[in-house]
Amino acid sequence: MDTKVIKTLVEHNIRPSVQRISIMDYLMGHHTHPTVDEIYTALAPSIPTLSRTTVYNTLKLLTEHGAVLTLTIDEKNTCYDAQTEPHAHFLCKRCGKVYDVMYDNETMEEHAPDIGGHDVQEVHYYYKGICKQCKESDK
Repeated sequence: MDTKVIKTLVEHNIRPSVQRISIMDYLMGHHTHPTVDEIYTALAPSIPTLSRTTVYNTLKLLTEHGAVLTLTIDEKNTCYDAQTEPHAHFLCKRCGKVYDVMYDNETMEEHAPDIGGHDVQEVHYYYKGICKQCKESDK
């Protein structure tokens, strides 16, 4: 078992189980912003007792404890991201891939609006357009 994965779960007050470790390991190893179905399809062959409901419930738990981010950049699919440091996301309207757009904390705070004394706990930056790979395939 991956000690980094277990350490991440424990740091977020999540009791490690075979399913939780496998799902978190998948997210930490695949920076593709997968959906519930993609995670289930990848892990089900090696975990015969795994169900889509277990994947969904585990992702909900991981999100609630701050171990992963839930992305709603794509209106059709909810995606998940194990990288929880502040960053933005870019969705290619042609191929559907979601990319990380990295910023430093100061830049993110600089772009945060003044919202009248409210306690901002989350900010989501989503960009949409055509990715570099799709643009180059047009040439």
